[in-house]
Amino acid sequence: MYELRQLRENLDHIREQLGPRGHDIQWETLRKLIEERRVLTGRVEQLRADLRKGSDEVARLKREKQPAEAAVAAMKTVGERIAEGESALRTIEEGLNDLALRIPNLPHATVPLGAGADQNVEVRRWGYPPTLEGPAKTHWDIGESLGILDFDRAAKIAGARFAILTGAAARLERALINFMLDLHTSEHGYREVLPPLMVNRSAMTGTGQLPKFEEDLFRLRDEDYFLIPTAEVPLTNLHREEILSESALPIRYAAFTPCFRREAGSYGKDTRGLIRLHQFNKVELVAFTKPEQSYDELERLTGHAEAILQRLGLHHRVMTLCTADMGFSAAKTYDLEVWLPSQNQYREISSCSNFEAFQARRAGIRYKGTSGKKDSKTEFVHTLNGSGLAVGRTLVAILENYQQPDGSVVVPDALRQYMGGIERIKKE
Repeated sequence: MYELRQLRENLDHIREQLGPRGHDIQWETLRKLIEERRVLTGRVEQLRADLRKGSDEVARLKREKQPAEAAVAAMKTVGERIAEGESALRTIEEGLNDLALRIPNLPHATVPLGAGADQNVEVRRWGYPPTLEGPAKTHWDIGESLGILDFDRAAKIAGARFAILTGAAARLERALINFMLDLHTSEHGYREVLPPLMVNRSAMTGTGQLPKFEEDLFRLRDEDYFLIPTAEVPLTNLHREEILSESALPIRYAAFTPCFRREAGSYGKDTRGLIRLHQFNKVELVAFTKPEQSYDELERLTGHAEAILQRLGLHHRVMTLCTADMGFSAAKTYDLEVWLPSQNQYREISSCSNFEAFQARRAGIRYKGTSGKKDSKTEFVHTLNGSGLAVGRTLVAILENYQQPDGSVVVPDALRQYMGGIERIKKE
């Protein structure tokens, strides 16, 4: 979210910095509304000055017992013109606010310029692709052969882009959730939260999903509530309209939730399997920091997400997203991409982003220094979030990377304590 003063003074600079990220913004409409607001504000302020002056004149006439009817009538006309001007200003400001909410965040100076995902920049790799005996099977073939994934019954119950996990797959999903939460809370310093799965319009606006991406969300029919697309939304909004103490920062939260997405723009993509579902599980990491700490925190948070993959022994790489491939609210994003043998390519399993003050400004999240000085000013915090990890995609990676020639799947060492000591998933 951009302040009106920032838009008024730096509109051309913001447009230039956004480049292709701002291709669908109505820049000239925005410029026109800013100018109309400036002119109309001046007129209303002048009318208010006239009203004050006229009121003084009416008071003088009444004190001197002179006729005041004409002056009172004139002031009534001025008052009506002020009301009309204020109404027009509200309309203009609503339009400005709507347009401002649709402008993406400015990319950080270290973000590579690019027009698409092929211009993302690799930062590092960890591990090596597994050596499989024979052609790599897809996770859905593996899961269906083992009798632990059922897409046909899911389609019967709900429709396309849903899945049913049974037996060892359901237990593996639960094991992954517990493993991720235990690691993030016991070793990485996050406080676990179990938030609502439905949020209001203000919460969605605060994190940047609304108004621009409403078509991607599931909304309740009779109430203005939305099913969360990620735990980022309720976790970030925990501190909406609050002033935090500087001494409390950084604040770090971790949450497991189901997530719900319409996948409106993904027609024809990943139509089979667990990669792109309407409902999926995810462990989310969210942090609130002082501005000067936020980029160190981004590296820290990314490392925490990466630690999950490392402990599971899953080959992956870390990518810096280019300007055109970043999300709407992000100033800088790292994607973790895990190796999938059946596709012979890397697929995203986590996005870790620094939003700087973009979300905090929309949600009104500030902090104040604790130096004791009376003139200490409040500032917007910086917010960050990352998947730590997308649970279903992690399950996909395990099924494919640990598949065996006999159709079984080896359970990674880190998960066996959560699987009752099971070392291998076999056909039930």
